[in-house]
Amino acid sequence: MSQLPAESETLIAEDLLLLLMDDEKGRLAAASASRPLFGGALLIELALDEAVEVEEKRGLLHTPKVHARQPRVRERPDPLLARAWHTVAEKPRSAQDLVNRLGKGVREELQARLVTRGILERRETKVLGLFPSTTWPAADMRHERQLRQELQGCLVTGLTPRPRTAALVALLSSVDQAHKVVDRGPLSNSEVRKRAKAIAEGAWAAKAVREAVAASQAAVTTAVMVATSSATAST
Repeated sequence: MSQLPAESETLIAEDLLLLLMDDEKGRLAAASASRPLFGGALLIELALDEAVEVEEKRGLLHTPKVHARQPRVRERPDPLLARAWHTVAEKPRSAQDLVNRLGKGVREELQARLVTRGILERRETKVLGLFPSTTWPAADMRHERQLRQELQGCLVTGLTPRPRTAALVALLSSVDQAHKVVDRGPLSNSEVRKRAKAIAEGAWAAKAVREAVAASQAAVTTAVMVATSSATAST
């Protein structure tokens, strides 16, 4: 059985954060959806590692639950992903429930991890000289450039993505950001969106992984819609 990623590897959630951050301002573009989005990234990563599986849907009223599978433990497992697996293992839950549970406080932890690796820089400032504010501008963009090059290849050039890249595309598509992280060249926003959707729904992974990706996408999309509706109602 697959192992949890080693501590030295970046997680899909970390890659997603880098793509959505403004490199100069050090702020997240889609802050309102960050909790379920990063929770979904952790859930998909676990699925790619065969550490979780989703029930088959049985009827219109049945909400499939996510179950933990026992992964082999590496000598130095990633602590964030290991904690996410233990949350899934507590009891079967829906993807909608899990993306919120797994995403709680994750953005800040991901930012701190990327600072430790020298990829982001933490800056403490004060707005109007009074109110504390923290930003996370880019410090080393080599990894992010590589990510964008891979996304450019599959979303614009038409290359076949690696499973992890396809998972990243699926998450970006769920918050309508796929067309914003590449230079789309002659393609329209709509064409890039369609390519992202096709990749997300494609046969790039085993059936169990595709089911987990679809469940995570649906949960993230629902959370975004709820957040957007709440923000609109409060204005």
